[in-house]
Amino acid sequence: MVVRNKARLVAQSFCQKKGIYYEETFAPVASLEAIRILLAFAASKSFKLQQMDVKSAFLNGFIEEEVYVRQPPGFESAKFPDRVYKLRKALYGLKQAPRAWHARLKSFLLKSGFVMSSVDKTLFLLSCGGDTLIVQIYVDDIIFGGSSHALMSSFAEQMSREFEMGLMGELQFFLGLQIKQDLKDTFVHQAKYTRDILKKFNMGDSKPMTTSTNTVLDADEDGETVDQKKFRGMIDSLLYLMATRPDIQFAASPRTSHRQEVKRIFRYLKFTLELGLWYSSGSSLSLRGFLDTDHAGYRIDRKSTSGTCQLSETSLVSWSSHKQDSVSFSTTEADCCSQLLWMKATLSDFGIPLLVDSTSAISVAKNPVLHSRTKPIDVRFHFVRDHYEKGDIDLVHMVTQNQLADIFTKPLEFSAFVRLRGYRLKMLTMHSSRGRLRGNGLASLLSWCDE
Repeated sequence: MVVRNKARLVAQSFCQKKGIYYEETFAPVASLEAIRILLAFAASKSFKLQQMDVKSAFLNGFIEEEVYVRQPPGFESAKFPDRVYKLRKALYGLKQAPRAWHARLKSFLLKSGFVMSSVDKTLFLLSCGGDTLIVQIYVDDIIFGGSSHALMSSFAEQMSREFEMGLMGELQFFLGLQIKQDLKDTFVHQAKYTRDILKKFNMGDSKPMTTSTNTVLDADEDGETVDQKKFRGMIDSLLYLMATRPDIQFAASPRTSHRQEVKRIFRYLKFTLELGLWYSSGSSLSLRGFLDTDHAGYRIDRKSTSGTCQLSETSLVSWSSHKQDSVSFSTTEADCCSQLLWMKATLSDFGIPLLVDSTSAISVAKNPVLHSRTKPIDVRFHFVRDHYEKGDIDLVHMVTQNQLADIFTKPLEFSAFVRLRGYRLKMLTMHSSRGRLRGNGLASLLSWCDE
């Protein structure tokens, strides 16, 4: 049944020429890491996030270039059929439309007293007395929350007066993430998406597995060929699922070349259907980073696999797992390739501990002597040493059994995998996050550095 017919005038952007009809087209959008940081921050401060949607957002942007469009067929002016329209505001289809919309919204927020973050151009903050309001932008979707209900209501009314808005209430579903907010904690998962991909690839009735992988794969050049379209579709589905499932980050790496191993990941997803990230209230905002390397673990070319994860105290907000671009001589060289710039950019305080289990990496970072074997990584590695000497970061040795980044670098046996996934990374189900694991996991997390 058709409820409403809707038509929209769309510009033919393929006719636009750079330098004439547009200059820049880039418009910043919030990253998933930024969304997770905001969720962790809101949980720590015990306030709930709200969501709103801007209707026909791109039509609100003002364009600086001189752009003309033809009259749409069937709607030509009877008096001036040969004339064209001169645009004052953006249309859907214009290459600069997203940038124009972001500029309009940014200008409005800044005039309203907000301050834009120095590292995230989609994050805006407003301080009013002792209260704070935070706004995160993802194109036309806006997440906001604060310590004052009056401040949040005032912001919603102000936005509704300036733009045509759709207030969606408490944040529950965003970019495919299912979000459950309580007074004491926040649970983020993708259970619906997991069920959908299991059904899509006929894995709904498969036998569950307790771990995502148990081996490091070799190139299977003599193996039977598979349906490339379906195989790549499975990989793409898993890559998006990693927004809340760091436990499959290593298993779903692009170097996975066996269909059976990919099916094992789907069987593991069936076993852990409602697993997600748990952000608790009352935790501090200090950032902890872990890095680890499986030295020369890839048997084909002996390249290393590096894994990193960053936590806001006990809340996991970012992680990565990737194979090094070049063969490393030791774990020292591989560990120093970790991406610390993003971590530094998200800090508000200094003296953040970076936890590694490579004593040689720590020794070289603290020793200003240039060794012959560290010359190939001199530039990248001395970036770490420079920030260590400035006091921006601290390097602390972490025993291997408590190294969170292990789960991103190599297959682990079941007990170690579950221990890191649950008690360390705080990946829980909706039910377990309300029960026994809450207290025990938190106590374990608070004591890991003393072990």
